[in-house]
Amino acid sequence: MMFLKKNLLKTAVAGILISGLFACSAPAEKNAESDLWVYDGVEFDMPHVQEPVFPDYSVSITDFGAIGDGEFLNTDAFAKAIDQVAKKGGGKVIVPRGIWLTGPIVMKSNINLYTESGALVIFSKNKDLYPLVETSFEGLNTIRCMSPINGVELENIAFTGNGVFDGSGDAWRHVKKSKMTDSQWNKLVNSGGVLNDRGDIWMPSEEFKQGMEMSGMNVPENFKNLEDYEAIKDFLRPVMVSIIKSNKVLFDGPTFQNSPAWNIHPLMCENLTVRNITVRNPWYSQNGDGLDIESCKNVVLYNSNFDVGDDAICIKSGKDKDGRDRGIPTENVIVKNCIVYHGHGGVTVGSEMSGGVKNMHVSACTFIGTDVGLRFKSTRGRGGVVEGIYISDVDMFDIPTNAISFNLYYGGLSVSEMLAQKEGKDIKEVEFEVSEETPQFKDIYMKNITCRGAHQAIYLQGLPEMNIENVNLENLKMSADNGLVCIDADEINIKNLELETKNSPAVMFYNAKNVSVDKLILPSSDKNEIVIEGSKTENVNVTVDTPASLNNILKIGADKKESIKVSKL
Repeated sequence: MMFLKKNLLKTAVAGILISGLFACSAPAEKNAESDLWVYDGVEFDMPHVQEPVFPDYSVSITDFGAIGDGEFLNTDAFAKAIDQVAKKGGGKVIVPRGIWLTGPIVMKSNINLYTESGALVIFSKNKDLYPLVETSFEGLNTIRCMSPINGVELENIAFTGNGVFDGSGDAWRHVKKSKMTDSQWNKLVNSGGVLNDRGDIWMPSEEFKQGMEMSGMNVPENFKNLEDYEAIKDFLRPVMVSIIKSNKVLFDGPTFQNSPAWNIHPLMCENLTVRNITVRNPWYSQNGDGLDIESCKNVVLYNSNFDVGDDAICIKSGKDKDGRDRGIPTENVIVKNCIVYHGHGGVTVGSEMSGGVKNMHVSACTFIGTDVGLRFKSTRGRGGVVEGIYISDVDMFDIPTNAISFNLYYGGLSVSEMLAQKEGKDIKEVEFEVSEETPQFKDIYMKNITCRGAHQAIYLQGLPEMNIENVNLENLKMSADNGLVCIDADEINIKNLELETKNSPAVMFYNAKNVSVDKLILPSSDKNEIVIEGSKTENVNVTVDTPASLNNILKIGADKKESIKVSKL
């Protein structure tokens, strides 16, 4: 356990320091009227998000016996303080400077949980404090342990101030050996817990291991009663902040870190405001998402920073049949002026998007070392429609994989399998019918995007039976190992795309139709830089700005030449 204690202390101290730095430039509880700029330039009819308003009444948790020494358990003090303020009609529950160990905090309507600078709220590792509850995780209706911070069907709640909430996630999560150095791995193994049969995944207990073996992904399958779940309770790690079916919800100022699973999960909420927060998880944290906005309506997120172990800013709406039955899309979302450091995706839509996503504006964001910058993902079986997505003024640097990614085979065929399939190798292409289980992505607009360094600049992959449709890219300047790949797509409109790539081809269209590329800027080359192939490819028009000869850089499938026009400016 020594490794985990040291890691927790380092994480907590860093969180306090970072939150203090950000607090200086972006103080919490700002007047909403000063932030009307957030709505500037939004392309759809976006109502102003209603923020919670609280009476001028406050108490401190110390008024109810709380002790901030990091050892005394303050669960009752938090509960009594929240109850007192709720009975008075609402107000502020103050968490002063100190280290406040606690079990779950259950929010009530009209509560503003305010953490002063230097306040560190650490959630206990004693899992007996977190009973099993009915909830939703990864888009499915299921049972999990109670979240450290939770609330259902609330009105007017807020998390403000400049303190830190730490979920003690290292006590809950499994860890892959590949994500640690040898010394880190050895310390972790020596701290206790168990290994999987291959010896490359550490788990906190045998009970956890049994749960992993019995579950699809992270959600147990075919469990019939509560006793089934109790047998693997240690495996059922919760999201850290779970706010469900609530209205007028505000996050403004604190740091949220080290969550057992996802960090912050607003589900089926309206009028959600998130600003000036810092969200942190270790990069090795499994399912360590930052903010998962699921089936929510009227949302603004701005002036916030993310450094996490999975997707950072996530837009979701349920998974497969559970999501379709819920039928609540995420709609009317603004994301502005956010920074993402490590994370599997900067801004992500999916893969759990079975209820649909519509009307989303993202601008003035920066991704630094994020695995994927702009990430759209789904797969057969999801269903749902993603439409009305507007992204602009995004800067990316040092992206390990794709700067822009649309992957409609998420969790299905791998890229290598798809390429083998396209080349007529071992995997035979199968025709799929369109049904309610078919996901659809359409009406996507991106402009003014810069990327300096990526493995792949742009990857657009639709389904043969449901192409991604009406994707518009304008004013993109990108340097990457590989350029643009576009497969199974319809109505792709590109204007002013400058690509600097190490590998050829710089641009490939396969089974793409109704494509217009106006001013593709390429450096001089004597290799095949533009490749256009596929039996379903038709009506492709490309104009190129390059010193190279088109005869040298252009390769067109033999049966496609009549429907393809490529010319130099």
